[in-house]
Amino acid sequence: MEIAVGVLGALTILAVLAAWYSLRWVRMRRGGGVSVALRWRPDEARSSWHLGLGRYEGEQFVWFRVWSLRTGPDRVFERVSMEIADRRDPSGTEAYAVPEGAIVLRCESATQEAIEIAMGPGALTGFLSWLESAPPGRRLPRAS
Repeated sequence: MEIAVGVLGALTILAVLAAWYSLRWVRMRRGGGVSVALRWRPDEARSSWHLGLGRYEGEQFVWFRVWSLRTGPDRVFERVSMEIADRRDPSGTEAYAVPEGAIVLRCESATQEAIEIAMGPGALTGFLSWLESAPPGRRLPRAS
């Protein structure tokens, strides 16, 4: 009897987690966005790529990690402080961890840690347009 209660409890917890994740995914996708891989602290040897969904919300680029139970965005980047420091193609096994045909941008900010963001050609065009469409008087991102 105790084993059956334990199994039933475990199944209930799994069902609740699956429902939570499904609702999060639907809510996240409903707002639109682009498929983006993100790597923070790219200078560290153990940093890895994380798949997610990026979305533009006014002056912010918000990123939702695919495998997360968080209700809001996992990372938020301010357009006003974001600069592109480098642009490159994925190297070696990175090609398997980022979206197909992706370009990797190294972004730096005076207020946030450096990140690398990988996105396909269409998403890259939108991201660069968003960065460059800042209000007058804002410093433009460095191009490489």
